[in-house]
Amino acid sequence: MSESKVVVPELDNKKVEREIVQFIKKIVKEAKVNGIVLGLSGGVDSSLVAVLCVNALGKDRVLGIILPVNFTPKKDIQDARELAKKLGIATLTIDLEDLYQSFIQTLKFNKKVKKDKIPLANALARIRMTILYFYANLRRLLVAGTSDRSEILIGFFTKYGDGGADFLPIAHLYKTQVRKLAEHVNVPRKIAYKPSSPRLYPGHKATDELPLDYEQLDPVLVGLFDENLSNNEITRLTNVPLSIIKEVKRRFNISKHKRAFPPMLKPPMQRD
Repeated sequence: MSESKVVVPELDNKKVEREIVQFIKKIVKEAKVNGIVLGLSGGVDSSLVAVLCVNALGKDRVLGIILPVNFTPKKDIQDARELAKKLGIATLTIDLEDLYQSFIQTLKFNKKVKKDKIPLANALARIRMTILYFYANLRRLLVAGTSDRSEILIGFFTKYGDGGADFLPIAHLYKTQVRKLAEHVNVPRKIAYKPSSPRLYPGHKATDELPLDYEQLDPVLVGLFDENLSNNEITRLTNVPLSIIKEVKRRFNISKHKRAFPPMLKPPMQRD
């Protein structure tokens, strides 16, 4: 850690790439499956995971699925398709609009009511997860998750949605590290540094829900979870207000259930 500020560690990207590739090979070999399926959004996380999976297994063992609705930006779909073409992987594009609208109509949700926005957003993420697992079951594949450490630590993912996966190849990397690794493995720069967005409602941006952008958030996370600094120290070293440091920590605490197996009682024979 620098004496004047908290910094996100610079990684040996060649070494990190090698470690993740070996991790993917090991996971797939142990599961005795045919390969991997993942959702392609046109964003940096899924693009990086796709490249790493191809580097680990070859293009013929990776399936990319593009899952748009009517408010998905056409540019994101185009970026996802261009990356898949560059990698040479098979892809499916499944328009979820009719399914999504049927879900809304069945539950009689009012899309104009603000409080319904997040439940609907999470529902869409879970619909996407269901599609990925359908093809995983159909073709004996594992679902590769695309969440990174920044998202996971503050619970910025949908439980049993984009958080539903068989393994998480980039979950140990902060978003700013993900971007640099993506550039290292030749993900197009326009994708590597594209503003993050889950695209779960019209105009959805990560900054709608995050207390800071990732360039500011990641040093705070490093201070909290890697350097074990106090809130006041992090504020002094990052110039991020104390109230926001407390908010980041609050989000970590209230999202613990997302990072854990559902709680249960011990069997009677194992109790004290």
